[in-house]
Amino acid sequence: MPVRGERGATLRRGRTMVRNDRMQAVTPMIKKEKRELTAWVIYSKIITFWAPGILLAKLGGLNEPGMQQAWREKIALVSLIVLVCGAVVYLTIFLTMTFCPQSVAKSQSNIFEVDDSNTVSGVVGIKGQAYNTTSANWFARLSFSPSAGQDMTPYFTVDIPTACKSTKLKDFRAVQFDVCTADNGNGGCLLGNADDAEKSYNLKPIDGTPIGYDWSDVKPGYFVVNGHVLNMTPYLLAVGRKSSGDLLDQAIFAAANGGLVDASILFQRTSNVKAATDCLVARFGAGLLAKDTPGCFAVNLFNYIALVIIGGIVLTRFFMAVVFQYFLSWQLVRRPPRSKVRPLSYNAAAPWAGKKPQTGAAAASLGKGDDDELYTIMLVTCYSEGEDSIRGTCDSLCNTDFSDSHKLLFIVADGIIKGSGNDRSTPDICIDLIEQEDSFRDPEPCSYLAVAAGSKQHNMAKVYCGHYRVGNHRTPCMIVVKCGTPAEQDAPKPGNRGKRDSQMILMNFFSNVVHNERMVPLEYDLFRKVHFLMNVTPDLFEIVLMVDADTKVYPDSLRLLVNCMNNDQLIMGLCGETKIANKRDSWVTAIQVFEYYISHHLSKAFESVFGGVTCLPGCFCMYRIKARKGDDWVPILAKPAICQEYSQNVVETLHEKNLLLLGEDRFLTTLMLRNFPTRKMMFMPQAICKTVVPDEFKVLLSQRRRWINSTVHNLLELVLVRNLCGTFCLSMQFSIFLDLIGTVALPVAIVLTYILIVRACMTNYNSVSAYLPLAMLILVLFLPAVLIFITTRKWVYVAWMLVYLLALPIWNLVLPTYAYWHFDDFSWGETRKVQGEGKDTGHGAGGGTFDIKSVPQKRWEDYERKRRRSIKRKERERMHADDSSSYQAAMVDDSASAGLLKNSVEDSMYYESHPGYSFMGDSTVPSVSDTSNGTLNGAYGQQGKYYQQQQQQQYEMQSYPTIQGTDSYYGEFSQQQQQQMQHQQQGGMPYGSYDEYSHSAGYGDQSMYDDQQAYQQQQQQQQQPPSRQRPGGPRDYH
Repeated sequence: MPVRGERGATLRRGRTMVRNDRMQAVTPMIKKEKRELTAWVIYSKIITFWAPGILLAKLGGLNEPGMQQAWREKIALVSLIVLVCGAVVYLTIFLTMTFCPQSVAKSQSNIFEVDDSNTVSGVVGIKGQAYNTTSANWFARLSFSPSAGQDMTPYFTVDIPTACKSTKLKDFRAVQFDVCTADNGNGGCLLGNADDAEKSYNLKPIDGTPIGYDWSDVKPGYFVVNGHVLNMTPYLLAVGRKSSGDLLDQAIFAAANGGLVDASILFQRTSNVKAATDCLVARFGAGLLAKDTPGCFAVNLFNYIALVIIGGIVLTRFFMAVVFQYFLSWQLVRRPPRSKVRPLSYNAAAPWAGKKPQTGAAAASLGKGDDDELYTIMLVTCYSEGEDSIRGTCDSLCNTDFSDSHKLLFIVADGIIKGSGNDRSTPDICIDLIEQEDSFRDPEPCSYLAVAAGSKQHNMAKVYCGHYRVGNHRTPCMIVVKCGTPAEQDAPKPGNRGKRDSQMILMNFFSNVVHNERMVPLEYDLFRKVHFLMNVTPDLFEIVLMVDADTKVYPDSLRLLVNCMNNDQLIMGLCGETKIANKRDSWVTAIQVFEYYISHHLSKAFESVFGGVTCLPGCFCMYRIKARKGDDWVPILAKPAICQEYSQNVVETLHEKNLLLLGEDRFLTTLMLRNFPTRKMMFMPQAICKTVVPDEFKVLLSQRRRWINSTVHNLLELVLVRNLCGTFCLSMQFSIFLDLIGTVALPVAIVLTYILIVRACMTNYNSVSAYLPLAMLILVLFLPAVLIFITTRKWVYVAWMLVYLLALPIWNLVLPTYAYWHFDDFSWGETRKVQGEGKDTGHGAGGGTFDIKSVPQKRWEDYERKRRRSIKRKERERMHADDSSSYQAAMVDDSASAGLLKNSVEDSMYYESHPGYSFMGDSTVPSVSDTSNGTLNGAYGQQGKYYQQQQQQQYEMQSYPTIQGTDSYYGEFSQQQQQQMQHQQQGGMPYGSYDEYSHSAGYGDQSMYDDQQAYQQQQQQQQQPPSRQRPGGPRDYH
């Protein structure tokens, strides 16, 4: 049974299908093993056989084989898109023309029906058309009264039609045979020429009204060909028998004497016989079939089914979006009850677990937050934005209704870059925004593994820490400036590796912290400074809010999103509504207002019912770093498989480059859904932000090129995920398939829309079925107006909708067509320009070779041990100084320590000013100064008593103040914490202590200790029973 609160109380999800293959292992989208020849590569080479490589190199400038293959794959993709668009056009327009031509697509409403029992109607048929005989003067020549709709053509002489004069038809007797003989059954053609009938006998034609026959009215001598009823009785009586060798005669006699009512198939034998059909219709046509032909019936059936499916999807999306907005979303954003709030989740087996951090006054003014406030990282990625944009974003984040003690502002400046129009570089702008901590001023650059190819995999960054002050808020803040290696300082954009690399700095950091894996120097520096600023270790952080540097969030947005995470533990990702801040700047911004609105309140709201939002926008989204699962936890964003695939630096194929280089946000969402198909990605309309959108068309064109191409390739991946919620037409997989078809068919969709509008204006509405296309058009175009009224009640959005409708050719024709033809363009184009920058080539390229040894990786305890050794060396040097009262900090070269970071204030001096600061709380690292007697006390000399007094502290584990204590928001302990406290009170060793891990990892050598007594104490600890859990990662990745 799941623990109470494990599943959301509002959006319960059960198993939708019971199949053995539903829960298949996740196949990586980016495969490391590349096959030279695949079906797709072969198809791309076949479709572009006319463009050899030498031609592409000489004329197209595509000199590299990879560029040539990308071009070939682009042509292959475009060919498939053209095929899909052609299929849509054929099914919409030409399917009816093929199986139900316009000449036979008549209904009973505009046809005069034949009625043998009615002889007084005064309507007859001549050459298939209805004539009124009320005032006719031919009755003296006729010995009978014609029945209603009777075919009178055999009584008239009919000239040879033009369709019968083709030389291809000269061998067919029925084409020019004169049927006005005495043997034709009527005694000849008594009424003269049919063309003179109107004047000679005062007949009144009924315009546009043909004679209609039911199936029962088709008597012997009559048959149907392609919906036309032919009266061949005079010809059959006149010729007597069929002509041998005459294929047309054989078909006529077989249809008349064989009892076939619909003889269309008999006249399809040869092209000449098929051409003779038009001649027969012109000479012997008696009218039209009043009932639908099989072809017309099939076409109408297909149209009705398509109408029901499309209309059902549109209405279903609409009503489900309304239901979500009015009922479901409000239950998720409310303050969680006691049962939904759980104790803080941390790795009890980590070497730093349970140590009480003593950070001086760094976090003293933060206060204490409520227990339902999860520790949250607010990630802001910067590139070339100006000071106003960055400051506005940071102000809005720090002003949110969330305790400063539970949120950390984390800014990443992507390279030493000066944006167009800025007077300072982006890093300088960011650093000037915070109050830096004196202990960590002027940091040294630290190495880390970047998302790039070649030598660019080695990158360096500086970590500035301090507090961001705005109003009454003093929020902890860290700024990571990617400055690049010394070798690239003369490059145009040193340190720049792209937004995905900025995100991976944080994701890799938390993945290594959660699993206690090896860290690069930058991650260890982040660990120290997060611990210093927040008064807790980073493994307590559960949520990351990702915001772009030109976005401003509303004050209650962060609180509402965290409430959703608390209310439903299955939610792994969230986004709010993104509104446009510069909607009236230009016509380009004006046409985007309603597009942003409808994409959130209709598309994302509908997908939220299934828990499968296919794209969390990077400008404003939230992810769960790890999730609680019973009494344990499971990594989500920190899952190694996600980090590994999202940080792929070798992308070769066109598909991979469109996934990774153009739409990082959508690709990350796709990764999450593929790895956790039973968890939820949601949209919360109550959480709102405002962002700046492109105000020039060239920038919009570049942005939408990236978004559309990324959408197509990500939907191709998601449509293959079989574990998503729902079944058949009511499944997320089917919805994604329709989105994919709708996206690639956008260019023809707008063309068909205008064709439908023209037809709607020209249609004669005389039946219910005639109104269906018009009703469908109104439904698709104006149903969003109803959604506007229900959700916002702001009529101004109706005006924005009309602006959007006027711009439909841009959205559905210009932008998609441009994007599809630029499938092989992986640059960011005009989206974010840098001062003096030429054409952007993207972040995927890289030269040189990379030596993995240039970026050392160690576990946290190795870094910490090395740092403590450095402190002790410095203290020994101070003890031997001549003047102990006024000493200078010894300069120790620690460059080989791979992470013992140097600051302008030396580590040793910092620890002198903060004597209690230590990550480990380990007595083997005594305080730098002992103020009790005013003299320096080192780790050696007559200090045996010192070690004896500190022995108890060596293995002591003090829990975080935010975890324990009765003054918390709900004043209660978790069961795990109570057991641990009882165990410690009884003198037992805490679970997962660092020293036990040192022994199990093989670190218990005597060289680590500086005296025999400490070594003996360590040997005694090794005799104790091993801990029940080895330090490391979670037990369950699913």
